[in-house]
Amino acid sequence: MRCTSTERGGIVAQRVSRRRLLSGAAGVLGAGAAALLAGCAPAGKPDPVPSDDDVKAYATVTVVDNRFEPAEVEIAPQQAVRWVFVGPSEHDVVADDRSFVSELLVEGSYTHQFTEEGEYPYLCSIHPEMRGVVRVVSP
Repeated sequence: MRCTSTERGGIVAQRVSRRRLLSGAAGVLGAGAAALLAGCAPAGKPDPVPSDDDVKAYATVTVVDNRFEPAEVEIAPQQAVRWVFVGPSEHDVVADDRSFVSELLVEGSYTHQFTEEGEYPYLCSIHPEMRGVVRVVSP
């Protein structure tokens, strides 16, 4: 790196070499790009919540052909929903509030017991247009 100083009329002027100027500019741009890309990184899928396989399901939703059938179910508190995956595509079930999250499955099932009243929207994280809702209401 080369930097030279000259004095002109009591003012010290510094001349920076072109290489040093370009090197500094590249460093600033690189740091800015890294910060920008870090902010764009996806949050990622949350960890799966274990299936409640030992609980009797009161409603069954079939996961097939990029849709949930039926897309809406209604159950009472303490009841469970079982999602049955029927290939050929890989899907999962992820609650909007992350209270239940299945593994990615082509075939098999995932069961979740609902203890609180409320509306629980969910989707497939691979195909976010696949949406459903579980409504938990007291009888």
